[in-house]
Amino acid sequence: MLKHFIHTLDFSKEELLRMMELTSILKRADKDGACPRLLSGASLGMIFEEPSTRTRVSFEVAMTKLGGHALYLRPGEIHLGARESIADTARVVSRMVDVVEARTLKHETVLGLAKYATVPVINGLTDFNHPTQVLCDVFTMMEHAPKGKDLEELKVVFVGDATNVCVSLMHICARLGMSFMQAAPAKYQITEERRAAVRDASHESGARIAFSEDPVAAVADADFVYTDLWWWIGQESEIPDRQAAFMPKYQVNAALMAHAPASARFMHCLPASRGVEATDEVMDGAQSIILDQSENRLHTEKALLVWFVYPRLKRPSDALLARHRGIAEDFLSDFL
Repeated sequence: MLKHFIHTLDFSKEELLRMMELTSILKRADKDGACPRLLSGASLGMIFEEPSTRTRVSFEVAMTKLGGHALYLRPGEIHLGARESIADTARVVSRMVDVVEARTLKHETVLGLAKYATVPVINGLTDFNHPTQVLCDVFTMMEHAPKGKDLEELKVVFVGDATNVCVSLMHICARLGMSFMQAAPAKYQITEERRAAVRDASHESGARIAFSEDPVAAVADADFVYTDLWWWIGQESEIPDRQAAFMPKYQVNAALMAHAPASARFMHCLPASRGVEATDEVMDGAQSIILDQSENRLHTEKALLVWFVYPRLKRPSDALLARHRGIAEDFLSDFL
């Protein structure tokens, strides 16, 4: 059965842990300069409706290191939803590539691609969620977890707006049994509807999901303090109101980090508005792991591509390869 990577709640705890185990294997191989070319000859179509640094670079480099080829498809170069339906784009591209990564402005676009594609679709970010980012984030947390603490004992405190990353962190923590707390003004907290969507997963895993308007109290026992931009595409008119609501109480600065344990680590998915949601002192300080976090996007993308593509690849025998080469060469020899 064809499966896509659209939402972390589509996968079991065991599957997500296995993906992160594969991430670790491929990261170690990469550090040894010996990344296995598991996807030799495979192609990745990368659909981007908005610019990206980490998502584009990580997927393109990941596919190259695995022996495959990545094709960057930006607005204006393909007819995604303009002059061609999403269904037709999905069907056509599926005939030419082995996997599609899509970073779209609307979640419905990724869902439409997945509905009609005949190859796996990986969600590289939508206005609803960012599953590749948070899989990377939890992998990074496992690398930097306080000694002796199991995954289920870790507490993630997200300080700031209910962004797609914030919501996605709630999703994956609920599935994995971790503690998640968002500290934000009530108006900017995750909606009740979205909280309700993780209750079954939280009950099953034992995850603790909570919300607070007090960032100082929230970070007091945090293992990871995470923040993101205070506004996103389409919210520019709200910037003055958002700045007034978040600044200075919810800015992650040295004063706020001083209330967290010394072992707490600072995270940000990037890009950042430095001096807004977080200060340079924190972002570049000893507790920050944002560069490890960014690098791990590469290793996570390698694992996701292998997970979804490797089982689907045809592996012809040497005899079959030789046979088809011979047929082509015999044909060419007749007139060259």
